[in-house]
Amino acid sequence: MNLSELTTLVVEDQDLERRVIVKLLQSLGVGTVLDVASARQALGILMAADARPHVVFCDLEMPEMDGVEFISQLAEQRLVKAIVVASGMEASILNTVETMARAYGLEVLGTLEKPVTSEDLARVLDRFHLSGDPSGQHLAFSGLTGDYLRQALDRGEMLPFFQPKISFSTGKVEGAEALARWFRPGHGVVPPMSFVPILEAEGLVGHLTEVMLCQTCAYLRAWGERGLNLKVSVNVSMLDLNDLTVVDHLDQLVRDQGCDPHQLVLEVTETAVMAEATRALNVLARLRMKGFGLSIDDFGTGYSSLQQLSNLPCTELKIDQSFVRGAPEHARHRSIVESSLDLARRLNLKTVAEGVEGRAEWDLLKSMGCQEAQGYFIARPMPGHEIPGWAELWRPPED
Repeated sequence: MNLSELTTLVVEDQDLERRVIVKLLQSLGVGTVLDVASARQALGILMAADARPHVVFCDLEMPEMDGVEFISQLAEQRLVKAIVVASGMEASILNTVETMARAYGLEVLGTLEKPVTSEDLARVLDRFHLSGDPSGQHLAFSGLTGDYLRQALDRGEMLPFFQPKISFSTGKVEGAEALARWFRPGHGVVPPMSFVPILEAEGLVGHLTEVMLCQTCAYLRAWGERGLNLKVSVNVSMLDLNDLTVVDHLDQLVRDQGCDPHQLVLEVTETAVMAEATRALNVLARLRMKGFGLSIDDFGTGYSSLQQLSNLPCTELKIDQSFVRGAPEHARHRSIVESSLDLARRLNLKTVAEGVEGRAEWDLLKSMGCQEAQGYFIARPMPGHEIPGWAELWRPPED
């Protein structure tokens, strides 16, 4: 989406600061910039609007309703999908609010310290890459039926896009992550956050896993024929781990597709694993015995103890993008990344940093000894047929 097509809403009670942000957004080429002086006024506008803003910028310290309550209302009433927090409060509070917002299911493009600059705004807006109108997208999909989604899966409308992973030590393409995309007729490309929760609620997420694995295996074979041997990660829902029969089923599915489980890494979120530890450990251990790699995704966003983490039969730890983004500038994020990398080394786990969006993040992670990088600095997710050509052209940044 071009900035000229973007609609933003700035919620800030200080007139001068609100006007500054509005002017900076306009100077960047944002098409429509709305602004209000209070959270209550913003809620009234959002609930009455037919077409809602794509991104809401909000302060935390506001009269009547503070930013924390405002963000919770945005999420609970599904009024917007993406937010940016701009505040002069201390970094620890901003980090807590960002974590809370993500837990509510909001896309947090960034937390900005005041005074906000044009560069700050350009950076967070660059993270907004949804096609179509995401503010109305979630609401439009909330009424979808299980039958409709099952038909979409059967019609082949849900496909994997692949985001490459690069080795810091060699600079070469080592793997990729398969990311589900729904090519819904008349709606364009739909991101997973808009339909995966519905699939889970309808008991269809296992079907999505099968589709992603089958198509991923087809690409693994095609890439191998061109001399490109990669290991691909596929996201697995917690609901898959609740089914003790899933181990043999996935193993047979992959082998029937002419691939070996050693070519695949199954990504499971840290929070999901810890929620049902006993059953999950059963399934994860047997998946490892079959040869699948196992990755703890979004590490640092859950609440696991070190003892629990050490008991998981994982091969990879994936540092969440919320800590990677801005780590060069924010000491707290940098400390979390450094501690995570140290922990992974002690547990003999491969380390992957997601959300690498700039040269500064690349250089920092490389200096810290992270093994692989994934993010827009390298490449955005792409169709599988584009991977070989892209890999031939890829060159790592020079030291």
